[in-house]
Amino acid sequence: MADPAAESIDASSSRFGRVVCYNQTAMHGSNTISAAAPFFMTQLSVANLTYRILYYFLKPLCLPPFVAQILCGLLFSPTVLGNNEVVLKLIFPYKYTMLLETFANLALVYNVFLLGLGLDLRMIKIKDIKPVIIAIVGLLAALLAGAGLYYLPSNGEADKILAGCMYWSIAFGCTNFPDLARILADLKLLRTDMGHTAMCAAVVTDLCTWILFIFGMAIFSKSGVRNEMLPYSLASTIAFVLLCYFVIQPGVAWIFNNTVEGGQVGDTHVWYTLAGVIICSLITEVCGVHSITGAFLFGLSIPHDHIIRKMIEEKLHDFLSGMLMPLFYIICGLRADIGYMNRTVSVGMMAVVTSASVMVKILSTMFCSIFLRIPLRDGLAIGALMNTKGTMALVILNAGRDTKALDVIMYTHLTLAFLVMSMVVQPLLAIAYKPKKKLIFYKNRTIQKHKGESELCVLTCVHVLPNVSGITNLLQLSNPTKKSPLNVFAIHLVELTGRTTASLLIMNDEAKPKANFADRVRAESDQIAEMFTALEVNNDGVMVQTITAVSPYATMDEDICLLAEDKQACFILLPYHKNMTSDGRLNEGNAVHAEINQNVMSHAPCSVGILVDRGMTTVRFESFMFQGETTKKEIAMLFLGGRDDREALAYAWRMVGQEMVQLTVVRFVPSQEALVSAGEAADEYEKDKHVDEESIYEFNFKTMNDPSVTYVEKVVKNGQETITAILELEDNNSYDLYIVGRGYQVETPVTSGLTDWNSTPDLGIIGDTLISSNFTMQASVLVVQQYSSANRQTAENNNQEPVQGKAKTDHEATPFMEDEDDEVEHQYSMRR
Repeated sequence: MADPAAESIDASSSRFGRVVCYNQTAMHGSNTISAAAPFFMTQLSVANLTYRILYYFLKPLCLPPFVAQILCGLLFSPTVLGNNEVVLKLIFPYKYTMLLETFANLALVYNVFLLGLGLDLRMIKIKDIKPVIIAIVGLLAALLAGAGLYYLPSNGEADKILAGCMYWSIAFGCTNFPDLARILADLKLLRTDMGHTAMCAAVVTDLCTWILFIFGMAIFSKSGVRNEMLPYSLASTIAFVLLCYFVIQPGVAWIFNNTVEGGQVGDTHVWYTLAGVIICSLITEVCGVHSITGAFLFGLSIPHDHIIRKMIEEKLHDFLSGMLMPLFYIICGLRADIGYMNRTVSVGMMAVVTSASVMVKILSTMFCSIFLRIPLRDGLAIGALMNTKGTMALVILNAGRDTKALDVIMYTHLTLAFLVMSMVVQPLLAIAYKPKKKLIFYKNRTIQKHKGESELCVLTCVHVLPNVSGITNLLQLSNPTKKSPLNVFAIHLVELTGRTTASLLIMNDEAKPKANFADRVRAESDQIAEMFTALEVNNDGVMVQTITAVSPYATMDEDICLLAEDKQACFILLPYHKNMTSDGRLNEGNAVHAEINQNVMSHAPCSVGILVDRGMTTVRFESFMFQGETTKKEIAMLFLGGRDDREALAYAWRMVGQEMVQLTVVRFVPSQEALVSAGEAADEYEKDKHVDEESIYEFNFKTMNDPSVTYVEKVVKNGQETITAILELEDNNSYDLYIVGRGYQVETPVTSGLTDWNSTPDLGIIGDTLISSNFTMQASVLVVQQYSSANRQTAENNNQEPVQGKAKTDHEATPFMEDEDDEVEHQYSMRR
C-alpha cells in the first residue's frame, strides 16, 4: 500500500476508474476528520462557485440548469482540470474523496425526498389516453435503441454485462418531469394542448422509469451480477411500499394532527421528519435497492395539505440546491474521463449515439402523432421535450457506476450525450416552435357593451393575501344578482422560482373547485381561496373559481391576458402595487408588480381596472354583508370625457340598485375659455363629446327616478380648477370609493396643465392625483381602462387558427350601454 504522503496523480487507471491504495493506518488516525475538514470546505466553496458562475452565464442562452450541472462536473474531470497537480493536491486529493462522496450522496437523498414531497399523486389525473401511448411507445423505443447502441461494435469494450445494458437503457429512456415542466413554464407553453400532452407523457415516463430502476437494482447485485436474493429483495421492497401507504402515511398524519397546536409547527417536527428520511433510505438500502427509493417514498407519505411541507422546503431546499448538490455534480464529473473514452470510442461513434439518443423519442412520438391525429409540429415538439434529462439520469448512471455495471467509457459517453440533448431541447423549442395563434371571438370585451341582465365575467388577480379583501368587497359592491350574476375567476399569481414544486406547475392551469382547492396549494392560497369562497357562499349572484398561475415575473402578464381570453372575460381587476400602511399612507410597493400591471393594460383582450385599496377592508364592509345594516356607501364617479371614462361610468352604473350604495356622478365640463386655450386637446375633446353626451343622457334618463343617484356638472377652466373642485367634493362628502377613467396620454381641456404631474402611468392623471400625498382623503380608487381594438395588434394571417367563440349570441337585447364602435364581429388574436 502506498503512503498517502507519497500519493501521486499517476495512480493506475482502468476502464472502471482510478485505482489508488492508501495506508489504512494513517487513514484511520485520530486527526483524520480535522485534516479533512479544510479540504471539504474548500471543495464545497469551489463546487458552489463554479456551478453558480456556469449557471448565470448559461441562463441567457435559454439553457436549463442541468447543462450547468453537467459542465460543473466535467470541468473537474481528469480530461480538463482533474489531472492538474494543484487541483489534486489542494482541492480534490484522492484520500478525501470518500468524505466528498458521502456528503454528495446525502445531498442526493434529501434532494429526491424533496421531489417526492412536492409531488401530489392526486393531481396526476390522466384523462386522455394519448399521453399514455406516447409515453409507453417512446420508453419502449428508447429501451430497445439503448440496448442496441450499448452492444454496438466499437462502442467501448467488447466484454459488456447485462447489468450495464440495463442501467444504460433506463438512463437512455428516462424523462425528467420537473425539468420538462419548468421548460414549458419558461416558454409559456404550459397551457397549450402540446404542453398538456407533454407533461402527462413525462409523468407516465417518470413513474415507469422509477419502477424499472427499482426492479433493476433488485435484479442485479452490488457487483453487477444477477442477485441470488432477488425474491427476497423484491418482496421486501414491495412490503416497504405497502408499509409507506398503509402505516407511515396515516401514522405521520396522526402524529401531526395530535402534536401540532394552533397550526404552529416546531423545529422538532422538522428534525424528526428529516431523520425519517435517513431511516427510510437505510431500509431500502437493506432491501437491496438504492437509498433514494426510501427517501422518495417517504416524501410521498408526508400529508400534502400540512404546513410541515412548506417548513421543510424552506429549511432544506435552498441549503441543498445552493450548497450540497453541487458536490454531487462534482462527483459525476470526477467519474467521467473523456480522454480515456476516446481511446476506444471514435468521434463518429459518439455522433451516432448522440444523434440516436436525440432522434429516437422524436421519431417514436411523431409516429404516434400520425395515428393519434396530433399535429406533426406538436408531435415534433413533444418528442423533443421527452428528451429532457435531469438529476434522475445522473442518479441512474452513478448507480451503474457504483456497481461497476458501467465502466468509465460508457458512463462518460452517455453523460456527454445527455449534455448535448439538454443543450438542444429548450433553445430549439424557443426558436423553432411557435404555437399557433387562436382567434377567439366574443362580443363583450367591455362593460359598456355588456348586457344589463346577463353574466359579467371578471378575472381578478392577487399577489398576496392583503390584496384579497379590497377586491372581494369591490365585487360585492358590483351588484351581483341572479339576473346579472358575476362569474369571477380569481387568480393567485405565484412567481416561478427554483423552489416551485413540479406538482404546483402541473396543476396551475386548471380551475380548481372550491371544495378541493385547499388540498392542493400552500397555506396562503388556502386562505385566498377561502376568502373568495366566502364571497360566493354569501351571495347567490356570484360564482367563483380559483386558479393558481405559476410564472416568472417577466412573463406573468402574458398568463393574465391568456387566461382572460380563455375565460372570455370582459373585465380584468388588478391590485395596485402599493399597499396602505398603518398610518394611512401607501408604501413603496413592489416595482415588479407595477410593471406587470402596465404590461397587462398594454396587451389585455378586454377592459382593465386597477384598485388602489385604502380602506375597503372586510371589517368596514362586513356590517352590511352579514348583519343586514344599511349604512350608505358613498361612491363618486368622476367623468372627464373619453372612452375610459365611459367605461368607468358603465361600471359605476352597475353598482346602482343596492340599498347601501349612494352614487354621485360628477361631470367636469370645460368652459368656453378652456376650449379656446386648449388647442389640439380641444379638438380631441370635441371628437368624443357627442358620444359622451349620449352616454351621460342615457345614464340620466334611466336613473332619474333613483334617489340613490346624484348627477352634478362642474364647469372648469383648466386642470388646476378640476383638482380644486375634487377637493371641494371631498370636503363636503366623505366618499368610500372613487371610480375614474385612466385616460392615459390623453389631455383634455379639463386636465390641461396636469400632464407633467402624472408620475404613475397605470393610474392616469386623475387617478395619480387622487392617491398623491397632497390629498388627505382615505377613499379607495378604482381606475378603469376600456378595451379598444384600435390599440391592439392582430396576428399574421399565416399563423392563425380560428376557434369558434363561445359568446352568448342567443339574446340580442339592447346593450347595457352602447358604444360608438361596436365591434361585434371583431377578431382578436392573442399569442399562445
